[in-house]
Amino acid sequence: MNDSNYYIHETSIVDNDVKIGDNTKIWHFSHIQSGAVIGANCSLGQNVNISNNVTLGDGVKVQNNVSIYEGVTIEDYVFCGPSCVFTNDLTPRSRYPKNHKYLSTVIRHDATLGANCTIVCGHEIGHHATIAAGAVVTCDVKPHALMAGVPAKQIGWVCECGQVLDLVENGRYICPDCGRLYSKENNCLSTRLE
Repeated sequence: MNDSNYYIHETSIVDNDVKIGDNTKIWHFSHIQSGAVIGANCSLGQNVNISNNVTLGDGVKVQNNVSIYEGVTIEDYVFCGPSCVFTNDLTPRSRYPKNHKYLSTVIRHDATLGANCTIVCGHEIGHHATIAAGAVVTCDVKPHALMAGVPAKQIGWVCECGQVLDLVENGRYICPDCGRLYSKENNCLSTRLE
């Protein structure tokens, strides 16, 4: 571990060769495994497991009972809701381990993963996307997309602030909370209008 200013509850275990950023808090009964990198200002709730070689960016919030497995990368300011699930192997067998050859999963900055959702490995969740509680993601997710269901389907768009956007007209959207305006181009929410 490095000598940063962070908090680790006495019931948690942090293995050797772990980097933890300033002002990060790791709560009860969590385990951080070798090779993990955790950014600054993160909060890891009770019973969180961060596996070998996982990277979390700055400002990440991981709620209770989440295991983030090798092969998963989480960028800055991602919210992982309680008991959300990550996988790293599409064809697991106890008898035939993969020996650290796992599929990559990337969660882009400012995304939200709802409680009990499942992120099947090998996919990318776009920045500012929201995955609804209980959804099962089996494909890549566009930036700002709102995904729900089993398997998850896109049901709308979300603002930078997290609110579901309202359609104004002709591919233009507005946030009912903060008033940000967006336009849709090539089936992607790619432009924020000032």
